Amino acid sequence: MNCEAIHCTETKTVRFAIYPDGLDGPRIIAHISEAALRGLSPTLDGDLTETCENYFDCIEAKALERYRAAPSAPIVLDATDVSSCALLH
Repeated sequence: MNCEAIHCTETKTVRFAIYPDGLDGPRIIAHISEAALRGLSPTLDGDLTETCENYFDCIEAKALERYRAAPSAPIVLDATDVSSCALLH
């Protein structure tokens, strides 16, 4: 899946889309904190959207898990949600 990420400096998050039912289903917007992304790639001085793209398989899986647990709640991932993602790279 392609990562549709936008850095939102006012909320200190990167916003991205997930598609729980595939591309024919609804588009759900989720957020991941800047701190969580920096924790995944602490040596990366570049764009946080690039970090989101690099780890998107894991980030997307965590966001889908959160969505399925509470479909009407906002999805905002933090460092504890994605700490295991760094181990997969």
